[in-house]
Amino acid sequence: MDGGRCLGPALPLYEPLKEGPDMEALPRGAAVVQVAPAEPPPRDHLAWSLCSSLYVNFCCLGFLALVFSVKSRDRKVLGDYSGALSYGSTAKCLNITALLLSILLLVLVGILLATGTIAVASWVHREQDGYGFPGRG
Repeated sequence: MDGGRCLGPALPLYEPLKEGPDMEALPRGAAVVQVAPAEPPPRDHLAWSLCSSLYVNFCCLGFLALVFSVKSRDRKVLGDYSGALSYGSTAKCLNITALLLSILLLVLVGILLATGTIAVASWVHREQDGYGFPGRG
């Protein structure tokens, strides 16, 4: 190198393009190009997590699912699909757990209300038949 210039052979500034083959001379045939379908990005379950945190936030599992969903969305935006898949599957598991525990709690409360109502009605009926109310018996 001498003064920033190369001492090699001088190249022309441009080289004219060589004429390519005539399209009519090429054999006629159909070429099928198969392109693999693009893999869809991993799901982050953000809407489900938002609903879980607002409506069925059993033991704050819905809020934790929302946190993992936001982390999954951030990883997806950054292009880290393996991290997004990991955070997304954690959010999905937390959403499922929160939903199942909330349904179980609602069923349990329903059963307790039904049996409590039956017990109170039975108690009131016994009191009416017995000695609890004036003017009867």
